[in-house]
Amino acid sequence: MKKVEIYSTPSCHFCGMAKEFFAANNVPFTNYDVASDTAKRAEMVQLSGQMGVPVIVIDNKDLIVGFDQKHISQLLDIKA
Repeated sequence: MKKVEIYSTPSCHFCGMAKEFFAANNVPFTNYDVASDTAKRAEMVQLSGQMGVPVIVIDNKDLIVGFDQKHISQLLDIKA
C-alpha cells in the first residue's frame, strides 16, 4: 500500500473531492489541515512552492497540486 498524504483546507471543494475519491477506493490517507496547522502549511509551501490546495504526496516522491483524478489513479494503480 502506498503512503498518501493530502494538504487541504476544510472549505476547499477539490480537497473534499480528493478525500472522497480516496475513501471510495479504500485508499488510506493522512490529511493535514493547513488552515489551522501553520507548520504543515509551511511544509506544503516548501514542497510545492505555492499556497494552492489540495497538495497530494504519494510515497514521499510524487507531488500533485490540485485534484487530478486520472494522474492519481495511475500512481495508485486504481482502475477506472
